[in-house]
Amino acid sequence: MDTNNLPTHIAIIMDGNRRWARERGLEIKDGHKEGAKTLEKIVRHARDIGIKYVTVYAFSTENWKRTKEEVGALMALLQSYIDEYSKRADAENTRIKVLGDITALNEGMQKAIIKCEEKTKDNTGITFNIALNYGGRDEILKAVKKIANDVKGGNLEPQDITEETIANSLYTAGMPDPDLLIRTSGEIRTSNFLPWQLVYSEFVFVEKNWPDFGEEDLDEAIEEYQRRNRKFGAK
Repeated sequence: MDTNNLPTHIAIIMDGNRRWARERGLEIKDGHKEGAKTLEKIVRHARDIGIKYVTVYAFSTENWKRTKEEVGALMALLQSYIDEYSKRADAENTRIKVLGDITALNEGMQKAIIKCEEKTKDNTGITFNIALNYGGRDEILKAVKKIANDVKGGNLEPQDITEETIANSLYTAGMPDPDLLIRTSGEIRTSNFLPWQLVYSEFVFVEKNWPDFGEEDLDEAIEEYQRRNRKFGAK
């Protein structure tokens, strides 16, 4: 691995928790629990090798369509994860941010998120973004409404709207776009994840289910990224 050519920002679609559990005759919630362990391990390794931002897709706006039992178990796990991880984040100099519409979450979850973000906001190490109740089109829709309100209020002229205006109205405002997207479990699609931000990202698709994804797999994905010639539309 070329440590002088690391991606600044890695986005991850953590796919395959349910498949991993089914293959082992376990309950779905067991797959999500194992996936949470993998997540913490991968974020720590990313920090150790010098990655500045990691954004993971934890729960999409479409995931509400799953069974009530699975959604409830997943939400309980996510709240516990955020509570517990925030206690260690300071020691690891990790800043945690949640991307998504948290107003649809229960009060306990909302409080846990606000407390975690406040507690870690001044940390200067890796920024760990958790996309929770997140949908890419919904994010862009909210950005458009915000900009429309600025125009309506006389604070912005339509001709002054730029790509930067839109970027600064997204959940990822102030952050660089992902250089690399990793998706596990062999699925080859982005599933409404960061559609604005991923336009020039390099994609790496991994056959392994997320709970089986290890530090060496992250290293291999980064090495694949380093073998590519990023042109950003230039010839």
